[in-house]
Amino acid sequence: MEAHAYCPACGGRLSPHVEGGRARQACPACGRIHYRNPIPAAAVVVRLDKGVVLVRRKVAPFAGAWCLPAGFQEADESSEACAQRECREETGLQVRISRVLWAGFGTDDPRASVTVVFYEAEPVGGSLEPGDDAIEARAFPLTALPSPIAFATHRAVLARLGGSPAGTAPTPPARVPPTPV
Repeated sequence: MEAHAYCPACGGRLSPHVEGGRARQACPACGRIHYRNPIPAAAVVVRLDKGVVLVRRKVAPFAGAWCLPAGFQEADESSEACAQRECREETGLQVRISRVLWAGFGTDDPRASVTVVFYEAEPVGGSLEPGDDAIEARAFPLTALPSPIAFATHRAVLARLGGSPAGTAPTPPARVPPTPV
C-alpha cells in the first residue's frame, strides 16, 4: 500500500504523528489523520466434480500459482457481489452464495494488506474456463491440491476444508515500496 506524502484532503505535507498508540501520518494544516487500512476482498469456494475450483494466476503477484477465485471489492458492491463477480470473471461460472466460510487478514500480497471474506457457492450457470486474469481454471479434489497455492489465507481455508496437503507457499514477491504522491 503506498504511503502518501501529501494530504488527500487539503494538499498539505503529511508528517509523522502518534495517535491511538500507533505511528501514523497526519496533516498539520487541516488535522486529518491518514489511516492505512486493509483493502476488502472476497473469495469463493465452488465445489465442482467432487473438487474445489481453483484458478492459476496470469498476473502478479504470484503469477503461475493457484488460488481460489478472488479479488478486491469495488466501492459500489457488497462482499457477496464481489465474490460472484470475481468467480464469473476468473472461471466463467455464475454462482449462488450459500454461506460464509471464514474471514481472514492477509499480509502476503505486496500491493496491500487485505481483509478477505471466503464464501461457499454453488454453480448455477456458465462453464468452467479461465477468465480475465487466469491461465487455467480447474476443479481439484481436496486431497490432491496443486502447488504452489498463492496467499496464506487461501491455504488456510483449503486446510480448514480438509485440503491435504493445502499446497505449498510460492516464493513471496518483494513488497512494493511506498511511493509518495
